[in-house]
Amino acid sequence: MEEDRKSLKPLLGRAGDTASEIYDFEESPNYGSIEEGATYAIPESRKIGVAGAVFLILNKMIGTGIFSTPSSIFASTGSVGISLLMWAVAGLLTLSGLSVYLEFGLAIPLSGGEKNYLERVFRRPRYLATSVFAVQMILLGFSAGNSLAFGRYVLLAAGHPMPDGWAPRAIAVLCISFVVTLHATKPKWGLRLTNALGVFKVLVVLVIVFSGFAALAGYRLVPNPHNFDNIWAIEKGDGYGGGGAYAFATALLQVVYSYKGWENANYVLGELKNPRRTLSIAAPLAVVGVTILYVLANVAYFAAIPKADLAKSEVIVAGLFFRNVFGESAAARSLPAFVALSNIGNVLAVSFAHSRVNQELAKEGILPYSSFWASNRPFNTPAASLFLHWIVTVIVLIAPPPGPAYNFIVNLYTYPGAWVNAFVAGGLIYLHHSKTGGWSSPWKTRTWVAVVYLLLNAFLAITPFIPPASDWNADGYPYYAFPLVGTGVLGLGVLYWGLWAKVWPHFGGYVVVTERTMDEYGVEVVRHRRVSVQKAAAVIGDD
Repeated sequence: MEEDRKSLKPLLGRAGDTASEIYDFEESPNYGSIEEGATYAIPESRKIGVAGAVFLILNKMIGTGIFSTPSSIFASTGSVGISLLMWAVAGLLTLSGLSVYLEFGLAIPLSGGEKNYLERVFRRPRYLATSVFAVQMILLGFSAGNSLAFGRYVLLAAGHPMPDGWAPRAIAVLCISFVVTLHATKPKWGLRLTNALGVFKVLVVLVIVFSGFAALAGYRLVPNPHNFDNIWAIEKGDGYGGGGAYAFATALLQVVYSYKGWENANYVLGELKNPRRTLSIAAPLAVVGVTILYVLANVAYFAAIPKADLAKSEVIVAGLFFRNVFGESAAARSLPAFVALSNIGNVLAVSFAHSRVNQELAKEGILPYSSFWASNRPFNTPAASLFLHWIVTVIVLIAPPPGPAYNFIVNLYTYPGAWVNAFVAGGLIYLHHSKTGGWSSPWKTRTWVAVVYLLLNAFLAITPFIPPASDWNADGYPYYAFPLVGTGVLGLGVLYWGLWAKVWPHFGGYVVVTERTMDEYGVEVVRHRRVSVQKAAAVIGDD
């Protein structure tokens, strides 16, 4: 009994710094709980090697972005040279972020990504960082952007281009429904299709790159657009230029979106073979390769598309490129279908990784009805977490009013991540200089690299609130819509933390405690549980 008292005192006094397994835990799913003794082992045959990890990253990085956002990047900057420079600089900045995530990932080789890194650094106030990340990931970790682009490219391939409306949204819902069902019921086939589409989409980008070289040599069906004359000029024309600092900030945000996915393998480290080795090889290889392809693909677009057409092409910029190079032939019409397959490859990668993050959050007991969302039943896959991902994606697809919702969805998906990444980078800087943190990792990021990544994300988080010099309601949405909604979601995370960690325990008669154990790698694994106050008082007595 004396041993019990000593182990329970920290649970009540510090509410979560220690753990014990000898107490009765409340099992009210309304406040979040996990099954006692539940296991979530992944069969070795389903674990991912280096090639699979490369394609998991490639499939998320090469999605809608390179086939659509070059239009809005040029429209925002009004400069060919600055547009190309943004793509190159974003690649270098992505490498800085990759270095930060490699240091964390190799030190904490567990599924969940930023959740684990924030928990390692920000332990006060208890559970706040985890709660904010959980709400952001659940509500904004959707696959709506690439699902919608899939629907639009399918219609374009069929000869019925539709910028936005209910038809492409309906196809998008079918897309995410198919992907979630496949991952839930046939996980091996889901990974096989992901890998196959990873190879395929690299080939599609290579077709664009080499077609661009041909266009530069004069092999195109439109007059020379002369886009490389006076390449660094900042112009204002039909649909492009004149947006000011806000336009440049959102342009950089969208370029970063196009690189989004380099952290995808960090979300599923628990499902990688030899995770430290696999991540250290696969992630740099994928990011460097994609950076080169992205810059060359943008050169190709400028080689064949006049500025005014490029600025107004929005999501079908790749389709316009194919038409200008190949004409209205069957081969040219088939290329948008290839891009649609690239989009669905991205949806496969995102839903696979984000559902694992959802499951990790549930396994910690953070989510309401955690036992359900953490379950691997009935297919020994995270089917429930996949379903949660499906619910949010479908809501985002059908909730916005008819109109140009694509750019809004893209920005909303990306924006809160800037805040999360900034805190991750700042946390690493803190660990480097903390004398009591006890931090070590097989990978070492130079402090100035982490500072660059921190400043980049601070820039991306703050500048979208600066009013644009042009229309405040571009694309039918106020300029402040996506940063306000994105920041509001992070605020909801703070509210949820107050309810989950403070209000519900007060009225439920329990305290939230943290069970910390070590896995086979010697890494700390965290589970949040609830201990009855009455039980605790009975054990401690008058002490």
